[in-house]
Amino acid sequence: MLRWIVIFLIVAIIAAVLGFGGIAGAATEIAKILFFIFIILFIVSLILHLFRSRQ
Repeated sequence: MLRWIVIFLIVAIIAAVLGFGGIAGAATEIAKILFFIFIILFIVSLILHLFRSRQ
């Protein structure tokens, strides 16, 4: 999932440099959404791992 975040950020940077503001904004928003989904899944995975290791 981190790979997708980096890809969308690179697309956003390239689009911004070339003057495509709409595409750059959309790619940035997608990267933000993917980042927050990654963080949530990481925290859930960490909590589940901690509970499983106690048993």
